[in-house]
Amino acid sequence: MDATPNAANRSTATSVRRDLAAAYRLIAHFGLDDSIYTHISARAGTGHDRFLINPYGYRFEEVTADNLVTVDLNGELIDDPLDTGINKAGFTIHSAVHAARPDLACVLHTHSVAGVAVSCQQEGILPLNQWALQFHGRVAYHDYEGIALDHGERERLVADLGEYSIMVLRNHGMLVCGRTIGEAFRRMFNLERTCRAQLALQSSGATSCLPSEPICEHTAQQYERWDSEHDVAGRDREWEAWRRLAGRLPTAAVN
Repeated sequence: MDATPNAANRSTATSVRRDLAAAYRLIAHFGLDDSIYTHISARAGTGHDRFLINPYGYRFEEVTADNLVTVDLNGELIDDPLDTGINKAGFTIHSAVHAARPDLACVLHTHSVAGVAVSCQQEGILPLNQWALQFHGRVAYHDYEGIALDHGERERLVADLGEYSIMVLRNHGMLVCGRTIGEAFRRMFNLERTCRAQLALQSSGATSCLPSEPICEHTAQQYERWDSEHDVAGRDREWEAWRRLAGRLPTAAVN
């Protein structure tokens, strides 16, 4: 008789914490972290007024399900297990998206070398290969305004994001969102490979071979249908595979 609403909510909250901690470990494992900076956030519980984010001053490999910070959309710390606070720029970006897009559960922001390099290119993400085509016509762009400490930028950021889930922060890095943590991680993993492949081709000096516009859009739609055509009972099999990897990764000790 433990399948009560309260028990179900606790189970969901625990699952979100574990998934978010796994995403942090995976981002660190693939070298997409940036010292103690950048962030991944996820909605906390069933409400839309608070989210989980990393404790400021800790590397991604040190993030665990238990030390995540809970903050509301006004910046009030609801639960801060390590008494560290949070990155103020991270709050600006993540609170903006969580407040404006209740359809999204996770926001992931990186400063990888490849992502930053592509964010500095006027053309942005190019439709060069299959990885890139999942983002075709589905990427927003936000002009650089300096370190994101001005809460006034939130309005402009969400206006630029619109209904998209992927955004290039020009001269800054990449931002992806997902309906689940797994979806956000998958998108960032593929976006990073897209950026690396683009830079590799550009540095090679070779002539690019671009697919036609109809093929670009056809492929993007195939990506959008992939989960529904391959999985059952709401399972995200790719995220299950990534979680198995995360479970084998060491978690740094936190004093």
